[in-house]
Amino acid sequence: MGAMNASGSRRTALIVAHTGRKDSLRSARLVVERLIKAGLNMRVLEPEAADIACTGVEEVPAGPQAAEGAEIVIVVGGDGTILRAAELARPAGAPLLGVNLGHVGFLAEAEPDGLADTVDRIVARQFVVEERMTVDVTVQQDGAVVAQTWALNEATVEKAARERMLEVVTEVDGRPLSRWGCDGVVCATPTGSTAYAFSAGGPVVWPEVEALLMVPISAHALFSRPMVVSPRSVLAIEVIGGSGRGPEPSGPDVLAEPAGTAAAGGVMWCDGRRRVDLEPGARVEVRRGALPVLLARLHGAADGDDGGAPFTDRLVAKFGLPVAGWRGGRLSGRPGAVRDGTEAEAVDGTEAEAVDGTEAEAVDGTEAEAVDGPEETADGHA
Repeated sequence: MGAMNASGSRRTALIVAHTGRKDSLRSARLVVERLIKAGLNMRVLEPEAADIACTGVEEVPAGPQAAEGAEIVIVVGGDGTILRAAELARPAGAPLLGVNLGHVGFLAEAEPDGLADTVDRIVARQFVVEERMTVDVTVQQDGAVVAQTWALNEATVEKAARERMLEVVTEVDGRPLSRWGCDGVVCATPTGSTAYAFSAGGPVVWPEVEALLMVPISAHALFSRPMVVSPRSVLAIEVIGGSGRGPEPSGPDVLAEPAGTAAAGGVMWCDGRRRVDLEPGARVEVRRGALPVLLARLHGAADGDDGGAPFTDRLVAKFGLPVAGWRGGRLSGRPGAVRDGTEAEAVDGTEAEAVDGTEAEAVDGTEAEAVDGPEETADGHA
């Protein structure tokens, strides 16, 4: 008898894997075999079934129905594989849980060395589900809608040819903001703030913050700062065309344009997966998506944190950020307490923070000390 859900039907999970990597296939097989043994019905995508090569699985087409009725979608690969799986999970309302085999892996929740524990927690339903903002994107040409799509990370308007500068006018909530000659503009969600927008110099936005970002790429302008706006705002980018400054480059040292790009004012990419060519005069509108992407989260599921602490830990781990000298300590695995288990407070009761990593000082400038005794050094010795 298989594992049953609340409605009395058999629990079902879909697995999506990066089939071009042997370690991904090994991990996918382990997940499938352990979950089948636990009584779950396992689905694999038809194009991936031969590579995963597991018996007792249900093969489904790689389309919008693949995740329908699934309790969870397990993704083995990098963030690119998770973005591909999001196209299947989003319409079905199924949460994604990523096992990171990529480089940065901000969307992934688990690492390969903890795969057995991850599977056990899925079986025991020891995870929480959080909503991630998406954006809905509309492209208009001469007042007519020519494309509609969406993105979890970002929608980017970029120049179509390397040697041309793209001219755009940007708009927020129906009001013009600025005109830029640039390589492009990124319109991102908080989830996408650590992706393309980050590489373009945008801010890191914690996932639970609701906002939209507009980040110019290599803009030739005095005012071209990254901007964070309300999640209710509508961002728009109107493509004027190529730079139009001087004659078109020619001669033996100029590379030929790829076929099909000469007449295009630019190109729009959503999550680096969905492309729309933009003619001069095209208008791209970006607004908060009507349908979020659901992510399953293991860390913090037991202690009810709001997601900020695990994301902070992930930033530190992924970028190797220097945190030596931090005096917060840990209590039950969470930040915010001294290592000996007692909380630190200022003499006058105000919150304390380390100024330079050597001496603790309250926010208002008064000296702080631990409630129960002598000051502790950064390496844990009194």
